[in-house]
Amino acid sequence: MAGDSSSGSFKARWGVSPSDVVYHFGTSGMSVAAATGITHPLDVLKVRLQMQLVGQRGPLTGMGRLSMQVVKTEGLRSLYLGLTPALTRSVLYGGLRLGLYEPSKYVCELAFESTNVFMKIASGAFSGAVATALTNPVEVVKVRLQMNTKTTSGPIHELQKIALEEGVAALWKGVGPAIARAAALTASQLATYDESKQVLMRWTSLQEGFYLHLIASTIAGTMSTIITAPIDMIKTRLMLQRESKRVGSYRNGLHCAYQVLLTEGPRGLYKGGFAIFARLGPQTTLTFILCEKLRELAGLKAL
Repeated sequence: MAGDSSSGSFKARWGVSPSDVVYHFGTSGMSVAAATGITHPLDVLKVRLQMQLVGQRGPLTGMGRLSMQVVKTEGLRSLYLGLTPALTRSVLYGGLRLGLYEPSKYVCELAFESTNVFMKIASGAFSGAVATALTNPVEVVKVRLQMNTKTTSGPIHELQKIALEEGVAALWKGVGPAIARAAALTASQLATYDESKQVLMRWTSLQEGFYLHLIASTIAGTMSTIITAPIDMIKTRLMLQRESKRVGSYRNGLHCAYQVLLTEGPRGLYKGGFAIFARLGPQTTLTFILCEKLRELAGLKAL
């Protein structure tokens, strides 16, 4: 009885029960990991594209040509470099990012007595920022492995190498832009998805189900790509500063953005933009469709 009472008080305070929290994080983490596993080769290409012509202007290699070059010179396996840390991060980051969204939204609704889109944006920004701050070391390891084609070491060895050679603080390289990107991504992605669903149900005959989730997630993927592509590029450059000789000396995210604009032009901020869209669009769609289905099986209400 005491357990039921404490569970009830927890739900009254946070809007979810302890078992719901486990299901929230579990379904979110599983759906993001599944989507990541499918779209990982596009993430590898995105990082490679972002590292083109650092500090220079000039014609860029397209995603199609780059993918053929990578497969020809490094083998098909190279498209799956960094997969282990990517999947690990997906479970942790995805679980936190999506799992924290609803409790955050519930708190915002209680505090401000409002359910408007600004509350959804604030909730998404908060959950994304917290998730990234905690999982940044895994992201650094993933990016390093994706660029280092000669290494035969695994993610644990790479993690130890970074900590020993560059200091533990190096595991949080690029954390500022990473938090900004995650906050912008989660806010735009979740708020757009949430709001798109409401608008579609209000103005069309669509109801909760596959087609509603497909259309809303496609809209969310497009919006989040446009907003986060420049921040993603800056984050990658900062994380690879010591690892790649091609990367300049950037003091922080703003300095990096300024240097890119100065030496590579405005287009430089969108290097890898098509690869980001090609990856983030399908990943967003897969994530939300899988998450909605898993939530339905777990007895949770739709996002």
